Amino acid sequence: MEENQERNPLPYDLIILGASGYTGKYVVKEALRFLDHPPLKTLALAGRNPTKLTQTLRWASHPNPPLRIPVLTFNTSDAQSLLSLCQQTKLVLNCVGPFRLYGEPVVAACVETGCDYLDICGEPEFMERMEAKYGEKAAEKGSLIISACGFDSVPAELGLMFNSRQWVEPAVPNRVEAYLSLESEKRIAGNFGTYESAVLGVANAESLQELRRSRPRRARPVIPGPTPPKGPLIEYQKKIGVWAVKLPSADSIVVRRTLASLTENPGGLPGVNESVEQIEKREAFWSTVKPAYFGVKIGSKSVLGVLRFITVGVIMGLLGKTAVGRWLLLNFPAIFSLGWFRKKGPSDDEVRSASFKMWFVGHGFSNGSLASQGNRKPDMEIITRVMGPEIGYLTTPIILLQCALILLSQRENLPRGGVLTPGIVFGPTDLQERLQENGISFDVISKTALSQ
Repeated sequence: MEENQERNPLPYDLIILGASGYTGKYVVKEALRFLDHPPLKTLALAGRNPTKLTQTLRWASHPNPPLRIPVLTFNTSDAQSLLSLCQQTKLVLNCVGPFRLYGEPVVAACVETGCDYLDICGEPEFMERMEAKYGEKAAEKGSLIISACGFDSVPAELGLMFNSRQWVEPAVPNRVEAYLSLESEKRIAGNFGTYESAVLGVANAESLQELRRSRPRRARPVIPGPTPPKGPLIEYQKKIGVWAVKLPSADSIVVRRTLASLTENPGGLPGVNESVEQIEKREAFWSTVKPAYFGVKIGSKSVLGVLRFITVGVIMGLLGKTAVGRWLLLNFPAIFSLGWFRKKGPSDDEVRSASFKMWFVGHGFSNGSLASQGNRKPDMEIITRVMGPEIGYLTTPIILLQCALILLSQRENLPRGGVLTPGIVFGPTDLQERLQENGISFDVISKTALSQ
């Protein structure tokens, strides 16, 4: 296949699906920043409505005149149109959600044609079902299928690895908890697609459990020290100044899948055509990443903010289980999310005013030998932070494009194919450095000895 592509180059380096959606248009805007600079020389936009795609291109190009970029039409219910799209490109960026409803036909077409695929999905059932259904065939066809290449779940994956790598031997981490804080100078509504995915996730929670019960158990990493206690429902993290409650996001699930892959493949996954130098670099990177128990919490500077998170979670949990309840949730999002989500996306000013901070609070042992001494408590704490612009429309496109550019420019160093997590694929690449160059920072906040 690679030889044929060299003789008959594909028309496009990448195609953006769902380019006229709320997130898709920001992905287009980010892609235009890198167009005509290797490795991104050719690009096409694809969606159901060519008029909307043309309007998106005009918006994304402003204040410059719109570029001459091909606009392609497709329908996720038309398998032949999807196959035709995938046969024209090296890489598909899929922004069409909810992925539970529209994602599988795109994955199937990419696998069938050997095309690579990235998406911004944060839906655990979709990701795990695609792994179960297409993992072996994708590996055979040489198609890389990588979900969660946006705010879900790259900051969590790279943030955990960054914190883990600060535990220099003989120190070892036991647990790392991430605390997410969303900040804005103006009130900003979240992406309705994210909200819809969450509602459908509640409705299909049992399907995910059935899927997991039907699959073989993955390897579990050996983590030094005792299993962490559950802790209180609401906690106050004094050092970072936030009240927090557990966030049922995809992040911890994706991280666990990455750690399982790493346990099964301690040196990481081999690239399709790596040099000896690259093999040594990959194995050296993974030797510095130490597994830890991981969880994510959402934080607020006030207790009232946390109570609001809990209230919305309870409302979605109760109403999401019935058809009538889901109808109410999806038709009146502003009411039932207490103003956090609405069908109309935010304005450009609202997007620019928002940002995020994600603290990683790691607890572990200054010497690994201490971890085996009964139920000894951790004696060391390392706090790191990932920080960047608004999560859905700015950070997500930045991450997705940098993943795409790595895939296009470093394909020989990446696994041949399979349905994989972003962490296991992009961990040993320069993705963190690229994100830092594009406004997403990684910082060490503190290293502290804890009193026993």
